[in-house]
Amino acid sequence: MKLIDGKATAETIKKEIAEEVSQIVANGGKRPHLAAILVGHDGGSETYVHNKVLACEACGFTSSLIRFEDTISEEELLACVERLNKDTDVDGFIVQLPLPKHISEQRIIEAIDYRKDVDGFHPINVGRMSIGLPCYVSATPKGIFELLQRYNVPTSGKHCVVIGRSNIVGKPMASLMVQKHLGDATVTIVHSRSKNLKELCREADILIAAIGQPHFVTADMVKEGATVIDVGTTRVPDATRKSGFRLCGDVDFDNVAPKCEFITPVPGGVGPMTICQLMLNTLAAGKKAYYD
Repeated sequence: MKLIDGKATAETIKKEIAEEVSQIVANGGKRPHLAAILVGHDGGSETYVHNKVLACEACGFTSSLIRFEDTISEEELLACVERLNKDTDVDGFIVQLPLPKHISEQRIIEAIDYRKDVDGFHPINVGRMSIGLPCYVSATPKGIFELLQRYNVPTSGKHCVVIGRSNIVGKPMASLMVQKHLGDATVTIVHSRSKNLKELCREADILIAAIGQPHFVTADMVKEGATVIDVGTTRVPDATRKSGFRLCGDVDFDNVAPKCEFITPVPGGVGPMTICQLMLNTLAAGKKAYYD
């Protein structure tokens, strides 16, 4: 069994980005600028945004954080999005999800200029990705694909099973893995309504769990020699931790790991790569690599 170290890989990539940014600035170019909108005081969102700000610093980016209370109206938030759309100094920006229930997340996402949508959630970016055109790819699937490549995990012709069909992970992950010039794999998506779910998972050469249920994937769902990617990051109570909780993945790591050729841990696997890929999308936005 070989552990896929997302934390170490992300640090390597951030150093690569920082070197490129230094060269861009030395040549008289503009330093990439990422802005983030944070609504309310959700603990997880606070942590994620803080980590994104730290990543910007490590990569040599300019970063801006715009905060609102969770009482902000949808129209006020849309007005902020429009200001960032028009701000020529901001190369890319994100609206941290989830949003308060009185605000339509989809309406906010669709209001973002797709050329600045470094989260890769806008329908134009999703559509372009699905047919293999250059675009901003959702950060978590992109990070997973980068890990598979950097650890030389074979994907072409392999059977990849994705557990979960979310718009943020499951669907785009399946799209990346099936495309000929990328994963070139045979892809199956399973979910809560799938029949024979365990049997389908046992057929996977590459099993990607993104269902948000702690320890959902058990040893009897994994075949010998499989590669298992755990996207889950559920907070579970833990009185022994100062925070009062610990992060738990979708995979029963202790029992599944011995069967695997490669496996990601939680934490330290997919999570650091998600933020890292957001940085790569921002770098591309700064370079106007996909859209003029």
